[in-house]
Amino acid sequence: MKFLIQTIRSFHIRDLALWFFSILSITLSFILVHNTDYMTLGASLVGATSLIFIAKGNVIGQFLMVAFAVLYGIISYYCRYYGEMITYLGMTTPIALLSIVTWLKHSHNGNKSEVKINTLPVKEYVFLLILSVAVTIAFYFILRAFHTANLFCSTISVFTSFVASYFELRRSELYAISFVANDCVLIVLWTFATLTDLNYLAMVVCFGIFLINDVYGFILWRKTKIRQSQIQSGQEATVTEQNGLNCQ
Repeated sequence: MKFLIQTIRSFHIRDLALWFFSILSITLSFILVHNTDYMTLGASLVGATSLIFIAKGNVIGQFLMVAFAVLYGIISYYCRYYGEMITYLGMTTPIALLSIVTWLKHSHNGNKSEVKINTLPVKEYVFLLILSVAVTIAFYFILRAFHTANLFCSTISVFTSFVASYFELRRSELYAISFVANDCVLIVLWTFATLTDLNYLAMVVCFGIFLINDVYGFILWRKTKIRQSQIQSGQEATVTEQNGLNCQ
């Protein structure tokens, strides 16, 4: 109950407004093209909702991301986007599950509805670059063997998804920038699919909404990081002052 109350209190009017706009835009796009693929609609709604919670640093977003990844993987399979299927089922899902654990272990001041944002050392960025390039090259040959549709875009999507998922796992605000890049790639990818089946227009709209939400997430995480840093500095100053008084 305490966690639920903390979650509700953490939402501002702007968060709810963006959430409502996201849900409305996706639903209207689904209705206007007379879409009958309700799995696509469900995946889009779950995904948009997960990003709102992740933007707030709330672990509920990771649970929803797992659900979205599974639904999206199934949709990608039917569209022969095997890269997306393998990426989301074989990479995004397990990383989201690991993120649930790390986010709960690193909550801000014991507040489970807000993760403590992390600052990564320079050497970790070098490690991530090498690892992500290696993963992308390996996936390229796997996707080519499966005769994946739009191989180039699918391969780029693997790279951006992996980087974004890693940053999310490590609690870095750069997850949002990486997902913005991924959203742009996926808008192009699903636009190709829409040319043959108008039902996939909902996915184009979905990732357009994701892009807006990820930009919002980056802005929010930067502000939250500054606030958390100020609180941490204040706590350290208080401890130092108390230690000084004790020494006297």
